[in-house]
Amino acid sequence: MSENTQRLVPTPGQTIGPFYGYALPYENGENLVDRSHPGSVRLHGTVYDGHGVPVPDSMLEIWQADENGNVSQETGSLIRDGYTFTGFGRVAVDNEGHYTFTTVNPGPTEAGKAPFICLTVFARGLLNRLFTRIYLPEDTEALANDPLLSGLSEDERATLVATREADGSLRFDVHLQGDGETVFLAYPGLE
Repeated sequence: MSENTQRLVPTPGQTIGPFYGYALPYENGENLVDRSHPGSVRLHGTVYDGHGVPVPDSMLEIWQADENGNVSQETGSLIRDGYTFTGFGRVAVDNEGHYTFTTVNPGPTEAGKAPFICLTVFARGLLNRLFTRIYLPEDTEALANDPLLSGLSEDERATLVATREADGSLRFDVHLQGDGETVFLAYPGLE
């Protein structure tokens, strides 16, 4: 290294700011399937801070199996071709903290297992992303036998199970802190 060369230091893991909506979302990132797909379902909700105020500058990613429980190995998650289900979606929330994905109800990846959607949250004030799961509400037996859910209190479990609305949509609100805080998961090596 020469005397004039400066040593570069790593930047923090944070990317906090309103630029989520500018730099990271991509065209049709919220549409894992087209709304006309026979099994399409709307997954939506709002991201709230610890005071119950919507967080307008957050971004969400989902990863999931298809309706048959198959985990996609297809490439092209960032380029939608309208035909290929990749199981991945990304969306910035609107100015009221609301998000919407068009996807399918995931099937169980193993017989008797509770189907779920993996959710990653990026938001202001977070130095690193947060991970959680969105469980479907219908299979109560599978939910009762799920290893993660069975290790939680009833109130904690409730933060991971979506609500099925009258039109078939799934509602899942994310509470970053405070009353009803969503249960977040830690994955070794991803901190």
